[in-house]
Formats: sequence, structure tokens, C-alpha cells
Amino acid sequence: MTASLTTSSCRRALPVTRAVARAVARAAGTVAAFAALALGMAHSAHAERADRDKPLVLEADNASYDDVKQIYTLTGNVVLTKGTMVLKSDAAELRTDPEGYQYAIATSRPGHQAYIRQKRDNVDEYIDGWGDRIEYDGKQELSKLIGHARMVRLAGAKQLDELRGAVLTYDSHNEFYTAAGGGDNTTTGNPSGRVRAVLSPRQEQPASAPAATPPGTVLNLRPAPVPNNRP
Repeated sequence: MTASLTTSSCRRALPVTRAVARAVARAAGTVAAFAALALGMAHSAHAERADRDKPLVLEADNASYDDVKQIYTLTGNVVLTKGTMVLKSDAAELRTDPEGYQYAIATSRPGHQAYIRQKRDNVDEYIDGWGDRIEYDGKQELSKLIGHARMVRLAGAKQLDELRGAVLTYDSHNEFYTAAGGGDNTTTGNPSGRVRAVLSPRQEQPASAPAATPPGTVLNLRPAPVPNNRP
């Protein structure tokens, strides 16, 4: 049996707090700037703006709720949906603060990873991410992928860019990334666990063709100069 729950967000604007949070995010340093470039997010598109006002829908094989602590505990095929944002895992803990913001910690059993997807605004592109653990902060609109983390940018079914690290953090409000290497990112081909990015080349816009001469336009023709054949 699958349990399904829907929670509504009752947020109050706190401009000072949000401004401080944005400043902290922007101060993440050169690694964050590199990661933003790595996934081609330098232009002004944003994550789907309507998502933040959508209710959060919870689905799982089993669910329990602590009314005092405002915490849902979900196990078995967990799916959290908020607009275009989808978070899947084997287990998750969801907390709601007094302002109505939601926070989730998603984990998976050994050999599996938690998964998150969100659509970008005004373009047919999605951000997909995987990690041994995923932490979602609905107030700051942050997703943190921890442990063998991987994130890709997709246009339809085509993968455009890819980023790997021990910890990847995605600010979906500003489309700003940070990436950290470490032991949780080691592979046979990357024993040091360094951050790795694969970038697709930018598509050049085709040059515009010269404008066609409208029908009926009178052309001013001039005779060619007479060649001088004298030696």
C-alpha cells in the first residue's frame, strides 16, 4: 500500500533573512563560479519559478508523522513532488518549520542513489542529480547531493553538461553551483576524487542571409567603364 500526503506551504516574506542567505551563497568562492560555468548556467534563465508556490506531495510505501516535531518519516519507494521538482529515494525524513518551509533528507540503500530532477524556467531543459544522500532546503531553494554526486543538464533527451564531485550544491533560485572533491568521489579513473566536469561546446547561431530584393524594386544600373586597350 502506498501512502500519499500533500502539504501546503504558508510562507511569510523575510527579506533580510533571504538577502543574507543569498549573500552567503554568492560568497562561496571560485569553485562555485567554476561549477556554474561548467553546467552552462551563465545566462539569466532560472529554475521553474512556479514550483515554489506548489504544494509538496509525498508518496511512500510507509509513512509516519510526529505532530509535535512536525516530521514525516517515509520508507519504501519514496517520491516527493513539488511542481516540476521530483525527489526519489528509498527513505526520507521531511520537516516543516513554523513558517511553512519544508526540508527533506533523502537516503538510499547500499548500491543505490537518491535522485532529484527540476525543470529550468523558459527553456526545455532539466537538471538531474544523483547522490548517496540528498538534502533539500525549501526555504533557500537549495539541493545538496552528497556522496558520489553527479549532476547533468539535459535538453530533451540530450545530455549537454555533466558535473561530478563528492558534494554538489545547487541553488535553484539563482542557478548557482558549488562542487567539492574528496574520498566520496573516487573511482578507478579518478583515484584522487577531484571534481570533474564535461562541457558541451556552445552552439553558434547561423549567420543571417542577406535580405531579398522586394519584387518591383527599380535597380539603378550603370555602364561598365570602357577598357583601355592601348599599350
